[in-house]
Amino acid sequence: MAFRTSALMLPHQVGSGVNWRGQALKLSSKATWAVRSSSSCPSGTVTVGYAQAQERPSSVIRKIREDLENRERSAVNVMEDYLVRLRDREPQVQSFLHISEKALEEAKLLDEKIAQKATIGPLAGVPIAVKDNLCTKDMPSTGGSKILEGYRPPYDATAVRKLREGGAIIVGKTNMDEFGMGSTTEGSAYKVTANPWDVSRVPGGSSGGSAAAVAARQCAGALGSDTGGSIRQPASFCGVVGLKPTYGRVSRSGLMAYASSLDVVGCFGSSVEDVAILLQSIAGHDNSDSTSSTKDVPSFVETLKPVQNFSSKPLAGVKFGLIKETLEDGVDSSVVFAIRSAAQHLESLGAEVIEVELPKFSLGLPAYYVLAASEASSNLSRYDGARYGNRADAQELIPMYGNSRAQGLGAEVKRRILMGTYALSAGYYDAFYKRAQQVRRIIQTDLEVVLSKVDVLLSPVAPTVAYKIGEKTDDPLSMYAGDLMTVNVNLAGLPALVLPCGLAEGGPCGLPVGLQMVGKSFDEGELLRLGHIFEQTAPHWCQNVPPLVQ
Repeated sequence: MAFRTSALMLPHQVGSGVNWRGQALKLSSKATWAVRSSSSCPSGTVTVGYAQAQERPSSVIRKIREDLENRERSAVNVMEDYLVRLRDREPQVQSFLHISEKALEEAKLLDEKIAQKATIGPLAGVPIAVKDNLCTKDMPSTGGSKILEGYRPPYDATAVRKLREGGAIIVGKTNMDEFGMGSTTEGSAYKVTANPWDVSRVPGGSSGGSAAAVAARQCAGALGSDTGGSIRQPASFCGVVGLKPTYGRVSRSGLMAYASSLDVVGCFGSSVEDVAILLQSIAGHDNSDSTSSTKDVPSFVETLKPVQNFSSKPLAGVKFGLIKETLEDGVDSSVVFAIRSAAQHLESLGAEVIEVELPKFSLGLPAYYVLAASEASSNLSRYDGARYGNRADAQELIPMYGNSRAQGLGAEVKRRILMGTYALSAGYYDAFYKRAQQVRRIIQTDLEVVLSKVDVLLSPVAPTVAYKIGEKTDDPLSMYAGDLMTVNVNLAGLPALVLPCGLAEGGPCGLPVGLQMVGKSFDEGELLRLGHIFEQTAPHWCQNVPPLVQ
């Protein structure tokens, strides 16, 4: 499996790897690399070291609520500012499929409640964007597909309803690969979203619209869905924080199903605290979803401590495992360097970082595509023009089914339906679907064993940084291979947090690289705590927002 290799050369060798029975990693303490200069970004270096920490990411959501409570701003003022930015940047980014017509009206109602000294929710006045495969009763929900063009659900998805109950204002619906099938957001039936760091590049997918909207500061946070990396890869490409919760932590009711045993609703934010606040609002059991967990939801936000309360070694006693197979041949040197530098920083905070081996790690990718395609072929059978979806003209029933699906579904969706139907067909079920389920169990077991030796696993999110729009449209297998580092987390149902850890060469001011932290089942609180410490202490590059935002 080959990927293109970055032209960026490492200044010197960083680190030496051993398996999880061995010693901690030995990482260079003076590693630096140059960021390409441009008119919008002065040249400089990224130096690994706690002492060089610059301005820390802070919670946009908390600040909005505090400003409303203190009467420093009104909800209308906040919403007007975001809508101006949204519309100003939308022609370049193309992250939204629909913008709410009621956002200002809802903000006015909130201001009236505040004037009456009524209790407001934790998300009061916060503009949140929602991926277009989550149902919203007051806006179209198309899943990025022509077959659902114009569809307006009569209800909100549970996660959306909980946001509204917390006081959030849904500012719009974001673009996505059709029914979540893609890694670039080029698979949308409506438009191609651009990466705010470099508008000639993809934002990732399938939740690329949500990630780009947060990166471009068109909203304060966003919801997405993750079937095989659809939150984490766009978060990495767009330089924002993304969280894929444990399967069952957040209700899937109202989420358009792609692969039911893999789909998870998650969130994006500009900081770990923003993501923690969003998860707090949407997590919990839901009687409308039989796969929803009944486990208690802890207070995720309370585990996050201010940076001034950190000791000199805030991660003392924490053990991280760096997955060896995700740093081998085929991964860009710049991505490897950023991840190893992040591991070095964790060591400087008192953590132990060792290299762990998962020899069967690569088996997850083919197993995932068999299982996901198989479930998709079943789930998408409902879009036939009779039960759901726009109906094509035809004189007889079977041609009507065929024409409706032919006209309404895109090439990638058809490709995966065909793959899944083939895997489930008589004579091939045991060879493909059953074997993929067996591999899934092996992957789950391997991850459980390694996570019994370490607290959290570390890896890149993707083998490369964001690539050019159109670069992989004619090479779907290469696009599928880019999911190698994310699909195993979905197969095992584990939580994973992605946060920016550096910049690689490319674009007007570098391109973001994301660090993936994988935790134990239902251990999102610990992931958020560790991610917050990393975020608040890690060295930063010459800027922490895209050139488009400056």
